[in-house]
Amino acid sequence: MNEGVFSPYTIKGVTLKNRIVMSPMCMYSSTDENGKLQAFHWTHYISRAVGGVGLVMLEATAISPEGRISSQDLGIWNDEHVEDLKMLVAEMQTYGTKTAIQLAHAGRKATVDGKILAPSAIAFNENFSIPNEMTYEDIKQTIEAFQNAASRAKQASFDIIELHGAHGYLINEFLSPLTNKREDIYGGNQVNRYRFLKDIIDAVKEVWDGALFVRISANDYQKEGLTVNDYITYCKWMKEQGVDLIDVSSGGVVPASIDVYPGYQIDYGEKIRQHVKVATGAVGMITSGLQAEEIIRNERADLVFIGRALLKNPYLPKVFADELDVPIDPPKQYSRGW
Repeated sequence: MNEGVFSPYTIKGVTLKNRIVMSPMCMYSSTDENGKLQAFHWTHYISRAVGGVGLVMLEATAISPEGRISSQDLGIWNDEHVEDLKMLVAEMQTYGTKTAIQLAHAGRKATVDGKILAPSAIAFNENFSIPNEMTYEDIKQTIEAFQNAASRAKQASFDIIELHGAHGYLINEFLSPLTNKREDIYGGNQVNRYRFLKDIIDAVKEVWDGALFVRISANDYQKEGLTVNDYITYCKWMKEQGVDLIDVSSGGVVPASIDVYPGYQIDYGEKIRQHVKVATGAVGMITSGLQAEEIIRNERADLVFIGRALLKNPYLPKVFADELDVPIDPPKQYSRGW
């Protein structure tokens, strides 16, 4: 049986001091629109490292300007981004926290000026632009952009890279038959719809030999869309390619009504973990130490990804530890108040 949420966890040579991950959450705070870190980001991310999170994952970080969700997204599309990211990583690691970055392309959900790209020319809804169906050259350039972003993440000394394949962004759009209507080698059947992600993973692994995560949306919540059973197949292929952990979220590829409640996505990850024999991350309304402990102890997931609760309290690991009566070490500067 797994030890609890405050037990260390090692994945591909990276040891996390506990199983708590700060989930990637867009902050839309790169106010100069060049994708660079701002003062806010330093406070935001370092405070969670100080607070005791085992792994801090940066928000969805655009691999190209046209791949931004908004003009305020963080970017990693050119070498000018590396120096600041490297300094941020080093500062977080000072507190014993490991670091990750989520590499992303918004696809048809981009709201920036210029060419919007997607597997097929279908808008998300009436409020979004109709995207351009990607040509082979567009696909080739985007795969190269993911590879180049991974190289920059390595230069910045991140411990882990995650590919954003969820929430209706570009990779997710290729995977789902609801958004991919292509009839070429990148669409038409499950193998072909996976090809874009397959090519990205292969390209990234040419330059990155560290731990690699992929975030997925395990349910489209729409008739004729993907379900967790489809993702079991996809995840088997990811595992064969050397993906180390599947970060299991859901929804977002098309407008849908989702019944949200504490732990509503846990079963998806648990099923993938059981059937694929791959490490998984649980995400979605995990708000208490007891809830996190149950997930880890019962081997429903290997890590717990926490978002909004960490926005509310950067010292959430201390709250969980007190709830579970587990001692954790404070930053030495705070020992008198711990």
